[in-house]
Amino acid sequence: MSDPTVHDRIAKLVADHPVLLFMKGTPLFPQCGFSSRAIAMLDRLGVTYDSVDVLQDMEIRQGIKEFSDWPTIPQLYVKGEFVGGSDIMMEMWEAGELHQLMDGIPARAE
Repeated sequence: MSDPTVHDRIAKLVADHPVLLFMKGTPLFPQCGFSSRAIAMLDRLGVTYDSVDVLQDMEIRQGIKEFSDWPTIPQLYVKGEFVGGSDIMMEMWEAGELHQLMDGIPARAE
C-alpha cells in the first residue's frame, strides 16, 4: 500500500466496528445502487452496523481497495474480516449465510 497511515486508519476502523460497510454515501442517502442494495440487506438483518462514506475521504476511497485487494465499493467487513461487495452479500443473503455471519452482532436500536 502506498500510504501506511491510511492502511493503519482502515485497520483501526475495521477492528473497532463489528460490522462496517465502506460505501458511497451514507445509509440514509446512498450514492450508488450497489451501496443502496448493501444497506438494504443490513437494514433487513436488523443488526447494528457502521459505515464509512468513501466519497468524503479520497485516501480511504483508494486505500480500501488496496487494503482488501478488492477493486469495488461497497465493501463489507464483519468481525474484522472482509466479506465482499454487494454481489457477494446478495449471494450470501440468498444462501442464508449472511444471516449466520451476523450471529452475535447486537440488534439495531429502533
